[in-house]
Amino acid sequence: MIEGHPSLCAFFTLTSGLCIFKDASLSSLQRIEKVPIGRSEKGCGIDKSEDHFLSRLLALMARVITSPTHFPTDFSIFSRRNVRTTPFYRTCSSQFRSEKISRSRSLSTIIRQPIRGTNSQATMEKQSISEEKMLGLTTMLGNGVVGILSESSNLWERRAPLTPSHCARLLHSGKGKSGVERIIVQPSTKRIHHDAEYEDVGCEISDDLSQCGLILGIKQPKFEMILPDRAYSFFSHTHKAQRENMPLLDKILAERVSLYDYELIVREDGKRLLAFGKYAGRAGLIDFLRGLGKRYLNLGYSTPFLSLGASYMYTSLAAAKAAVIAVGEEIATLGLPAGISPLVFVFTGSGNVSEGAQEIFKLLPHSFVQPSKLPELFGMVGDLAQHSRASKRVFQVYGCVVTCQDMVAPKDDPTRSFDKADYYAHPEHYSPIFHERIAPYASVIVNCMYWEKRFPRLLSTKQLHELKGKGSPLVGISDITCDIGGSMEFINQTTTLEKPFFRYNHFSNTYHHDMEGDGVICLSIDILPTEFAREASQHFGDILSQFIGSLASTKNISDLPPHLKRACIAHEGILTPLYEYIPRMRNSASETLSTNDGTGLSNKKKYTTLVSLSGHLFDQFLINEALDIIEAAGGSFHFVRCDLGQNSNAISYSELEVGADDRTILDQIKDSLTSIANPSGDHGRVLNKETNKFFLKVGKVNECIVENEDELKKTPAVLILGAGRVCQPAAEFLASKGSISSRHWFKTCMDADSEEPKDVKVIVASLYLKDAEEIVEGIPNSTAIQLDVMDYGSLCKYIAQVEVVISLLPPSCHSVIANACIELNKHLVTASYVDNSMASLDEKAKTAGVTILCEMGLDPGIDHMMAMKMINQAHVKKGKIISFTSYCGGLPSPAAANNPLAYKFSWNPAGAIGAGRNSATYRSLGEIVHVDVMLGLCKERATPMNTAKFIKFLGLHENVEIPAACQSAFDVTCLLMEERLAYTSDEQDMVLLHHEVEVNFPDGRPREHHCATLLEFGRTENGKTTTAMALTVGIPAAIGALLLLQDKIKTRGVLRPLEPEVYMPALDMLEAYGFKILEKMEND
Repeated sequence: MIEGHPSLCAFFTLTSGLCIFKDASLSSLQRIEKVPIGRSEKGCGIDKSEDHFLSRLLALMARVITSPTHFPTDFSIFSRRNVRTTPFYRTCSSQFRSEKISRSRSLSTIIRQPIRGTNSQATMEKQSISEEKMLGLTTMLGNGVVGILSESSNLWERRAPLTPSHCARLLHSGKGKSGVERIIVQPSTKRIHHDAEYEDVGCEISDDLSQCGLILGIKQPKFEMILPDRAYSFFSHTHKAQRENMPLLDKILAERVSLYDYELIVREDGKRLLAFGKYAGRAGLIDFLRGLGKRYLNLGYSTPFLSLGASYMYTSLAAAKAAVIAVGEEIATLGLPAGISPLVFVFTGSGNVSEGAQEIFKLLPHSFVQPSKLPELFGMVGDLAQHSRASKRVFQVYGCVVTCQDMVAPKDDPTRSFDKADYYAHPEHYSPIFHERIAPYASVIVNCMYWEKRFPRLLSTKQLHELKGKGSPLVGISDITCDIGGSMEFINQTTTLEKPFFRYNHFSNTYHHDMEGDGVICLSIDILPTEFAREASQHFGDILSQFIGSLASTKNISDLPPHLKRACIAHEGILTPLYEYIPRMRNSASETLSTNDGTGLSNKKKYTTLVSLSGHLFDQFLINEALDIIEAAGGSFHFVRCDLGQNSNAISYSELEVGADDRTILDQIKDSLTSIANPSGDHGRVLNKETNKFFLKVGKVNECIVENEDELKKTPAVLILGAGRVCQPAAEFLASKGSISSRHWFKTCMDADSEEPKDVKVIVASLYLKDAEEIVEGIPNSTAIQLDVMDYGSLCKYIAQVEVVISLLPPSCHSVIANACIELNKHLVTASYVDNSMASLDEKAKTAGVTILCEMGLDPGIDHMMAMKMINQAHVKKGKIISFTSYCGGLPSPAAANNPLAYKFSWNPAGAIGAGRNSATYRSLGEIVHVDVMLGLCKERATPMNTAKFIKFLGLHENVEIPAACQSAFDVTCLLMEERLAYTSDEQDMVLLHHEVEVNFPDGRPREHHCATLLEFGRTENGKTTTAMALTVGIPAAIGALLLLQDKIKTRGVLRPLEPEVYMPALDMLEAYGFKILEKMEND
């Protein structure tokens, strides 16, 4: 008997024999030995009398570990080679190794049970049933009992997958017709339909859904709500291997659950069948109109929009529409102020979301304008307002619908007709034009278009800054797509129904939750459809109820119609073939994070290349074919980026880092990938003649050779994010730390026991690879990479390779980067002020043992450090600070101050002029002083004289044609400033920082007056000029990174350079580098 042999824990049928797993669990699969049935293995005690039972038990084991849909009962196909190459093996072997699947529970106990009874057929059938129960094979799939979950993901989630009327229709039709026998609804006091409504139509109300074979929800359920051996259907957000949702998928697989994702149920034409897009569009525009009224009021305009409420405040969609119609009637009767007209709403895209938003817009008196006619519209309405002196009102709003052809143009020939298919395949061949041709005329942008990272942004932060600097009428953005850090770069956060707006100030690059002040208001709510919970549920259930019968009564997915089979991510705990790429993507990401050790190496292969794949990668199984080619050749791969098309009409895009130890093998892999992409031999795109859709596109992006791996592993590394002017001096400073001259000055400013600096590997990352390559040119130990920091997976990949990260990006990006650094236990340095989003990470960083060192630039940065040194020196002498005065600014050097203004710009003048409009606040003699910008007549004769000289210098008096791009006098002034107040190649800028501190002493000592001054000029070496501003911002940030590399900063959390452990060595290193800080003290 098998009883008494504890080493024997599981069996598996392979061909005509028996595989004995020698290890203690199914997890290892390390040694497999084949033993034919009926032949005993020494010490195992298997004899022929047990053959019949063992045969049945082994078949039963196969069903436990596998799935009938993957492994037929004909065991003759299960040779070792076949098993290892099946989709099942690739999908599940890693799960066995990590002990994710719980089916091995009690197997050894079951095997040890003595065999009782006779060998008659009836007895064996009874034994088979009891064995199935013992092994936990009882499944509820296809039993006709449907459960409805109580939604728990969000306070505002009130939708239901089926309404009482849908349930009534399914129940009263009978199981024979509808496939549904019972419906059990979990009680909920938040759901839009009360429990009693469901009970009235025959549903059962119970928290216990254990009798249900199919369980429905809207959003992801809590883990404890997932019961084993059942089917679930909800929006899972797992099919793109989204990292944050992989624990949910693990739970699904571990509990042998079948998962159907609503998002993946599509029609024959590829459009989603189950979606709330129109309701998102409707609610998104109504909510924005409400905020628009408040914003205009803060800008000094009263509008009818003020009377609107948020969508959820109305009892129904009809009631909300009636309120919008009332607003429209008021506009048609009383008009809108000419100062905000023409009020133009630009809608991006033409899908369901856009249709829903336009449906609400059309309730107002309106006209639609073609994108090419927008300039004419502004001229026409402007003239109308000018001539209507009596009222100066405009009695309608204007709409404009734009698609991708209005957003980009071919780089090689902007006049060439737009080819949508070519754009989707090669977006890198197109330049953005939305900010030039559409955005300058938009009052409101309603963003309804799906966007992927490989496409140009709709509006970048820089483009918005330039637009507003030129007097753009843009008031706000309703980002219904809620694509954070996506097509609208500056939208970096979601908003809530309680607080639906934030204000982005483009002048100061700051975020505020009010309606006052400069900037644009932004709405980015991610649960808009639930505001119309009743109508959205009815719409959703109208479609879903058509599929419920099939899902509720079917045990095998092969019996389902194609559109439902495609939506099944997992069946009985096994990923279906269409989604076998998920564990490969996960393994790729986890291997990268686990093998990176701060060396800058992305994997252990000597040769790597970045390959882009585009086409119908997932729905046509081509991604699996591509990965098989790489693995078969002995190569490795890592998913750098993966964007799945939203439907079967849309193509998908992936970037793979492919590696091999032999360059010939790497070339073979690339040739093989090219061959499946281009079977005809044509290296252009390949089309399917029947469906006219792209299959696959392979294109080399970048290649690097990794050598001297052992040596590189010893090298500390720093990642610099951002490739602007400030980056170069920081990269040069860090990369030269191992040089003889650097060692010499390092010893002069660090303590004797400090370790000499090693070579530092510097990785410079930019959204545009060319910018990063220009920075690292000529800098040793440096590498350029392309990186979008909003691609969190790629960001983590590179952060994992270094010890310290320096972010020279806008402050709005810092919180994302800081969270990644904390997660990966890496230090971070920035040159920006500590805002609320960064300050909130203090405890989290301390817990992780991470230092986030902020304000390490010039101002803030060197100014803090110089001030703290002076203040602390006074405190050491028992003095009291009675006055502190500070000046800091970037100016032309005296030789370059050769114009009437004695000033020049190294950046966009619009920003400086805009900042000059801001008020100021400071403290003087213990009182707060506010300074407001006042307009009025000049009181001194010299002022208008100098102004006239400056106007003449700029050329404002010249009789020349104004460029078409200039829409206002402000635009013209900025353009002329850029042209005539720019530095020439041989001119220098300078930075001046000056502190004055007055110190009193209680013991009667004379008052002391301390001064400290930093004066730094731009430097030119080998014909290359580095501005003083770049030096004084970049070098302090690099010093902060070096101090962290040397472990000289012990404090963890979010820091400013206000403590001696930071500012003392940093100031010493600045002086050793060559910055001259002059200090002076006088007594009264």
